[in-house]
Amino acid sequence: MKKYFLKRLLYMVLVFLIVSLLMYFLYNLIPNDPARAELEGLKTTLKPEEYEIMYQRLREQMGLNDPLIVRYARWMGFLPEKATGVFKGLLQGYLGYSSYFKQDVIQILPERMANTIFINVFVTILSLAITIPLGIVCAVRKRGKLDNTVQVLTIVGYSIPIYIIALLFIWLFGVTLGWFPVMGIKTPGSNYTGMKAFLDQLYYLTLPILVMTFASLGGMTRYVRTAMIDALGMDYIRTARAKGLREKVVIYSHAWRNALMPVITVIISWFLGIFSGSVIVENTFALNGMGNLYITGLTNHDYELVLAVQMFYTAVSLIGALIMDLSYGLVDPRVRVDK
Repeated sequence: MKKYFLKRLLYMVLVFLIVSLLMYFLYNLIPNDPARAELEGLKTTLKPEEYEIMYQRLREQMGLNDPLIVRYARWMGFLPEKATGVFKGLLQGYLGYSSYFKQDVIQILPERMANTIFINVFVTILSLAITIPLGIVCAVRKRGKLDNTVQVLTIVGYSIPIYIIALLFIWLFGVTLGWFPVMGIKTPGSNYTGMKAFLDQLYYLTLPILVMTFASLGGMTRYVRTAMIDALGMDYIRTARAKGLREKVVIYSHAWRNALMPVITVIISWFLGIFSGSVIVENTFALNGMGNLYITGLTNHDYELVLAVQMFYTAVSLIGALIMDLSYGLVDPRVRVDK
């Protein structure tokens, strides 16, 4: 297990470096000039010659005249900064400077990252609490009225894009019924603390959490149902029933544990997909999260900020893949992840 874990860590580092290289090159190929963005507002106050001299000096200080691969090495922290000679990059924990917010990216991320993780973890717990029991019941009562009804609803839910679901929920619960606010993450101007602050935030997040949960129910329920139907059709299930075991023991101790193998892959990949879905939801509901921050960075050509958010999603994907592989051995003792 230790050897396998170290090999996977090496693989994750290699993939992270490749993705970071591709992303850095991609975003820097987009027409954009950070030096001109820094000097925005001075062009009208300075003479053209003075502005050009200041502009060229700033480009040299920022290393924008260097080859792209050299700039990438400085951004990663493999090479020292040109102006100071200090190693200051991603490997040293420096995520860059935001030209839009006028501060270091590391100071912008913590609060927004906490909001995104809170929303997605809450949605995951709520979705699994609904889809797993529902999928098991549908598999046990296959082709019954409940199963047929759920199958129709899951197909409809799975087919509707998440932004359409968001608009429908805003119209129904926000505009028509007026139950929940349609944007923001807390009451404007409030200074609540403790449990009152948590409940206020939860009230504002209820509608986006419902949207993300509803959007995820269709696919997960169908996967759980299919895995359980396959497991219930195995020979060992018929043997367990022939021995006189209670139906609950057969379903939850024998069938469900074996059905977990394909479901675990789906659960983790679906959980990672939630983070990408939160980009749309956070922007729709004006939530102060990583998704909304990502859109803000793209809109304002703040590519240092965009790259930091992109690396966050890359790290989440790589860690999720590692957890998925290690979880196989926990679910099924026959699987050994030591090679």
